[in-house]
Amino acid sequence: MRAWEMHPLCCLAAGEWPASGAARDDRSPPPEGSGEAPAVAGVLYKWTNIGKGWRPRWFAIRGGVLAYSKIRRRVAAAPPRPASEAAGGVRLIGVARGAGERPIGFVPLKMSSFSESKSDDKRFYIITPTKTLQLRTGCAKDRATWIEALVTARSEYSFNGDLSGDQNVASFSTEKLRNRLHVEGVGEAVIKDCEQIIQSEFSQYQTQMKQRCEEYLSFIGSLPREVEVVNSVDSTVPEKSQLELFKHDCSSSGKCSEYSNTESSDDVGKQEISELSDGDDFHFYDTRQSFSEFTTTPADLRKGCVNTGNEDHKSVESLTVDEAEKYMLSHPKRRSQLPEPIEKEKGVSLWSMIKDNVGKDLTRVCLPVYFNEPLSSLQKCFEELEYSYLLDRAYECGLRGNGLMRIIYVAAFAVSGYASTDSRPCKPFNPLLGETYEADYPEKGIRFFSEKVSHHPMVMACHCEGKGWKFWGDSNLKSKFWGQSIRLDPNGVLTLEFDDGETFQWSKVTTTINNLILGRVYCHHHGTMNISGNRRYSCKLTFKEQSFLDRNPRQVQGVVNDADGSKVATLMGKWDESMHYIINNDASKTNSHGSHEGSGATLLWEKNEPPVNPTRYNLSTFAITLNELTPELKLPPTDSRLRPDQRHLENGEYEKANAEKLRLETRQRMARKMQESGWKPRWFQRDSEDGTYRYVGGYWEAREQRTWVGCNDIFGNLSSSPKLPPSGLNTSSSI
Repeated sequence: MRAWEMHPLCCLAAGEWPASGAARDDRSPPPEGSGEAPAVAGVLYKWTNIGKGWRPRWFAIRGGVLAYSKIRRRVAAAPPRPASEAAGGVRLIGVARGAGERPIGFVPLKMSSFSESKSDDKRFYIITPTKTLQLRTGCAKDRATWIEALVTARSEYSFNGDLSGDQNVASFSTEKLRNRLHVEGVGEAVIKDCEQIIQSEFSQYQTQMKQRCEEYLSFIGSLPREVEVVNSVDSTVPEKSQLELFKHDCSSSGKCSEYSNTESSDDVGKQEISELSDGDDFHFYDTRQSFSEFTTTPADLRKGCVNTGNEDHKSVESLTVDEAEKYMLSHPKRRSQLPEPIEKEKGVSLWSMIKDNVGKDLTRVCLPVYFNEPLSSLQKCFEELEYSYLLDRAYECGLRGNGLMRIIYVAAFAVSGYASTDSRPCKPFNPLLGETYEADYPEKGIRFFSEKVSHHPMVMACHCEGKGWKFWGDSNLKSKFWGQSIRLDPNGVLTLEFDDGETFQWSKVTTTINNLILGRVYCHHHGTMNISGNRRYSCKLTFKEQSFLDRNPRQVQGVVNDADGSKVATLMGKWDESMHYIINNDASKTNSHGSHEGSGATLLWEKNEPPVNPTRYNLSTFAITLNELTPELKLPPTDSRLRPDQRHLENGEYEKANAEKLRLETRQRMARKMQESGWKPRWFQRDSEDGTYRYVGGYWEAREQRTWVGCNDIFGNLSSSPKLPPSGLNTSSSI
C-alpha cells in the first residue's frame, strides 16, 4: 500500500491532545511536577468490522486508562517529530499528523492483557474481560513501542493511589466574570462574594468527582478477588444451593454492565478472543497483577455481564431464593438443535413430480416427505411472532402517548414475520382438519394458539395474547404450482388490539418461490401492505418485487400518514435484515434507492443471528424450539407435536415418515365429508358469513384440567407413532 493511502501514526501539539476544538483545561496534559507519569499518545489502526475494515483512531494512555477517539480531519502540514520527543508531558509515538475527537472508548489497563501477532509484525491485540481490540501500527518498531508503553502504564499505576494530585490539574479563572460585573457597575465586595461562591461550589464538585473516582477504582481493584470467590464457591456449593449463586451472578452482572466499555454503533470493535482466526500464535504480555491471571476467562465473565436478548433485562439483585426459583421456572431452557437423523436421507426425482402437477393447487398435491420441513403451517404462524417484543414496545409507546412510534413498531413487526423465510427450501406440513398447536413462552410474555378450521378452502386461525395486546387472524392460502416457481397468495386479515382500545389491521403480501428445477431455490415477497388503525395514524408498506438485474433486492419501503394524509415518518430496510425509520422532515434525506446509510435513520428492528449448526432445513434458532416435545407439556391429542409423520421426519426416520404421511393424507380425504356434514371448529368461531375466525376461549382452562372434551384423536393409531415422553402428556379424549 502506498504511503499516502495510509493514515500513519500522527503527532500533535500538546494543546491539541486529544480532541480538536476541546477546552485545553479538559484535554491538556498535566503540568510538570504534578507527580503523574507522562501520557502516551498516537494513531493506531483499529479493526471495526468487515464492511469498514481498519480505521485510524487516536489513542492516548493516561492514568492507567487507554482512551481512543475518531479522527475527523487532518491537521495542516507540519514537520514530523521523532517518537522520542515529549511535548508538554505527552510522549508521542509515530511521525504523522492528525486530530482526535471526543473519546468513544476506554480500556482500563489494569484488567487487560496484550498479545502480538506472529503472522503480522504490525498487529497486536488488547484483551479485556468484555472485548478484544485488534490494532495495527505503521511499522514493527512502533508496535514494540506501544506494547512497552502499555505494559509500563499497567504496572506503574496503582488502584489505591492517591488522587489528591488531580485537584491541581483542574483550575478556572474568574477574570471574565469580574470584568463583566465591573461593566455592569457591581461593587468590589459583591464581586468577591460571587468569586467565593463559585470557588466553594467548584470545590464541592471536585470533592464529589474525587469520591466517584475512588469508588470506581476500588470496584475495579476488587473484581479479581470477587471472581476468585465466585470460582471457589462454584466448585464447593452443592447443586441445591445454585439459586443463591444465580442471584449473586445476576447481581454482579449489573455492576459489570455499569462499567463496561462501549463505543459508537459504526465502530463496533467487539471481536472476541476466541474469534481471532488468523492462525496467530499469541505471545501474551502479562504481569502478576494482570486480570488474565485468574481462572475465569473473559468469555466466562461476559456470560454473566451481557444481556444478549431482545427483551428488556430484568434485574434480580433483590430477589429472594423463592423468587429466583420462580424466575428460572418462567424462563425454561429451550433446545438449540434438532435430533441427529437416524437414517440417511434418500434423493427423489423432482422432475417426475413437477411434470405431473403443473398448474395444480399445491395443497392437493401429495408430495413425499423429503419436500417437507419438520414443522406444520400452524407452527409457522407462531414463528412469525418471534419478534413479539416489538409489540411490547408499541404498547409502551402508546401508554406514553406516542402514537406515532406505536404504529412504527407495529409496521416493523409486520415486516419481521418474513425474516425467517429466507433460504427455507422445504414446505411445512399441511395440518389436518381440527389440528391445533399451542405455544406458551413465559420468557417472551406470550401465549399462542392456532387451529385448522376449514379444509376446503384451507383456513387456519390463530390467537395470541401478549403484554398489553392481543393478536388474531386467519389465513386462506391459495397456491399455484407453475413448474419453475410457486406463487402463494394469502387471503385473510390480521388484527392487533391493544388494551387501551387502539387496533390495527393488515393483510399479508404475495410470496413467490423460484428455481424449483434449476439453480438455488429462493423466495421473494412482493406487493403492498396497508396497516390501518382506528385512531390517528396509518402505514403503507411496499415490498419491492425482485428482478434478475436488481442489485439491492428484498427492499421494503413505507410511509406513515396522519389523519390528514400528511407524511410524518418514513420506513426503509430489507425484510430479511433490518428496518429503519426517519421522523418527519428528516425523511427527505433518504436517497432514491431507499438506503438508510448516511441518512440519519434510526434502527428499528434487526434479524437475529442464525444458529451455530444449521440443518438442511435452515431453521432459525427460534423455529428449532417450536416442535420440541417435553414431559411437562399438557397437550390435547390434536396438537401438531403429536403428529407422527412430522415427528418421524424430525428424528430422521424417513421411511416411517413417508408411510405415516401417506396414511394421514388418505384419512384426511374424509375431512371434506366431515365439513359438509356440519363439522365445526372446536376453539374458533366465525364472526359472520365472510368474517374472521375469532377465538371463543376455554382452551387454556381445559389445558389446566386436562379435560379435552370434543378433541378427537385425529392422528389415528398412535401405537405406530414414534416414542413420546411418557409422563405429563394426556393424549386421550375425555368425552
